[in-house]
Amino acid sequence: MKKLKNLFCLLIFFLAFSSNLLTQSDTSKFWTDGGFISFVFNQISLTNWAKGGESSLSSTAFLNLFANYKKDGFQWDNSLDMAYGIQSGEELGLRKNEDKIDLNSKLGLNAFNKVFYTALLNLKTQFTYGYNYPNDSDVVSKFFAPGYLITSLGLDYKPSDYFSVYLSPATGRFIFVLDQKLADQGAYGVDKAIYDNNGNLIENGKTLKPEFGAYLKAIFKKDIFENVNLESKLALFNNYTDKDPGNRKNIDVDWETNIMLKINKFITANIILHLIYDENIKVPIYEKINGVKIKVGEGSRLQIKQVFGLGFSYKF
Repeated sequence: MKKLKNLFCLLIFFLAFSSNLLTQSDTSKFWTDGGFISFVFNQISLTNWAKGGESSLSSTAFLNLFANYKKDGFQWDNSLDMAYGIQSGEELGLRKNEDKIDLNSKLGLNAFNKVFYTALLNLKTQFTYGYNYPNDSDVVSKFFAPGYLITSLGLDYKPSDYFSVYLSPATGRFIFVLDQKLADQGAYGVDKAIYDNNGNLIENGKTLKPEFGAYLKAIFKKDIFENVNLESKLALFNNYTDKDPGNRKNIDVDWETNIMLKINKFITANIILHLIYDENIKVPIYEKINGVKIKVGEGSRLQIKQVFGLGFSYKF
């Protein structure tokens, strides 16, 4: 905890220094900002289809905003990525299939060549409730349950405008589970509630789990062909302070790739692949027993999300 407090103090100093620098002169000419909004649709329609299946419709909205400052050897990059999607099926009903809030801020002072001393902040959570379907009364997530806050000091290597690699040996990661029921279950790695032998509550589950470790983040964003844009973000985190020494060798992975193919000024095709592995996140494990899918336990597994769809987009 002392290391995390020291890290916060350094970040506050860095922010104060950057604020003073920004107010020294007219800064408007040093800013670049913009954004992107997209609506992606997928549909399957079946009528009297002998081979079976189910009609379904899904829609996802994406919003990306950025504001970057660059002057001499000082850089400040800010971005906000948000997404929300729903899907509807005849049997499945209405469910969400995407829910994301991802805020990033990165302050850098040139150290040498294309390397920057950098302070980084990243905040991730979701908008609404998530459920353990088909049981739509069993809540598994909500706003800031979980929420992830990363504060970090390190070096950022930026060889070009479209690629950067950030590395830090001193990173604080804070896991929030601001729902007491989920916290009592120990969801997302927080310390779960303690009960006596009769099931009486002795101590509530923790709603905050601080971690300290190493962090790497690589970002690639470029038009790889005409009308084809590739954006890929890879984040790796290793927790030095895990209570179980055996887990300290594990690396949490969050890798998201988006390929956008521009058909015309407003219509695009999107291919999205999102991979997550986090030792703190336990997912249900199922086995087929006598042809029936039965939950046999929980464990850490590679989480995979794939999305393909056509939609409307606008860049500003």
